[in-house]
Amino acid sequence: MTRTLLLLAAALCLLAGCVRVHVHGDPAAYRRATTGTDLRIATYNTSLYAETAGGLAERLRAGDPAARKIAAVLQRVRPDVVLLNEFDYDARGEAADLFQRDYLETAQPGGGEPLRYPYRYFAPVNTGVASGLDLDGDGRIGREGRAYGNDAWGYGLHPGQYGMLLLSRYPIDADAARTFQRLRWSAMPGARRPRDPDTGTPFHPDAVWAQLRLSSKSHWDVPVRTPLGVLHVLASHPTPPVFDGPEDRNGRRNADEIRLWTEYLSPGERPWLCDDAGRCGGLAADARFVILGDLNNDPVDGDGVHEAILELLEHPRVLRHPTPRSDGAVAAAQAAGGANAAHRGAHAHDTGDFGPRAGNLRLDYALPSVGLRVVGSGVFWPAPGEAGADIVDGSDHRLVWVDLAPASPSAGRSGP
Repeated sequence: MTRTLLLLAAALCLLAGCVRVHVHGDPAAYRRATTGTDLRIATYNTSLYAETAGGLAERLRAGDPAARKIAAVLQRVRPDVVLLNEFDYDARGEAADLFQRDYLETAQPGGGEPLRYPYRYFAPVNTGVASGLDLDGDGRIGREGRAYGNDAWGYGLHPGQYGMLLLSRYPIDADAARTFQRLRWSAMPGARRPRDPDTGTPFHPDAVWAQLRLSSKSHWDVPVRTPLGVLHVLASHPTPPVFDGPEDRNGRRNADEIRLWTEYLSPGERPWLCDDAGRCGGLAADARFVILGDLNNDPVDGDGVHEAILELLEHPRVLRHPTPRSDGAVAAAQAAGGANAAHRGAHAHDTGDFGPRAGNLRLDYALPSVGLRVVGSGVFWPAPGEAGADIVDGSDHRLVWVDLAPASPSAGRSGP
């Protein structure tokens, strides 16, 4: 180790209390020293949204306590690339500017050193965008409140609510990014069209079904030029598989939103899979990627069509690696009780605290491709009494991270 690296390692130990890095998600693993890890990628549902347009910027200007905790978590984990779900979209990026300048780039209580991301990507989403159609089947087109949200292309009280924001230390190729905001659900072969379970008749009339968009927010393929080469960030936030009726329209939509990535990674021509710029087809066979987002589907517990997430997890192009975990998730499930007692999945894998009625679930994913190597991972969820336990409640979700290196320990670095 060079003298410079020795000094850097010593400084990091002083800042972090010489914590131990644990490959499967030791709660202290957020402070990464110089261990040879190349790239830390994370996903985080931040719950940074408001019920009115411009409301998130107002929250942030006022000094939002939850946003300070979110920023503190990010300052501790220090991902190189991170997807933020439920971060309201505004075309000028005002909320993103405020969050980056006043929260991430300012040391927060319980956090770490200021954190700067010189590159970011955001784009319009379907949430809160009026469809002009009766999508919830109540016989009218909602004009305000929840009725408006139910008839928007994706549930939301204003355009951009529950949006997405991608932050990166490395250059983003925005010109090569693909978005699938307007892809029609009916275009997907074998789409899970909602139907009345008693009669088998379609829930949506044909004229509505033909227009209904698949993505409740959007699906993005954003190339990032990293030290490991170009990495395609596949970002999404499928609708929760609840808040519907016996037709299971949200559960079916959630499953097909997840299936979009399964189709996108699979070989063969897909002329129906066209992005918003009109380019059709999936991801190149030799491309490296990481799937990020709150996918709102646990592999075994809670609501949803679990086969959809299982098919994605078991896709031949998705790398098999130990599931990110934490001790805090175990403690939280035991303390909450309720539905957690009947869950079959490992509590250590949970990524969100949803109360005793629903129980805690694994909903948030960071799934790298084959051709990469996972050298560390975790869920930022310290157990009670451990450092950082007081900042995890900025959101009901927890940050999930993976550390990536070239597939072979001897492989050289590529890219810029």
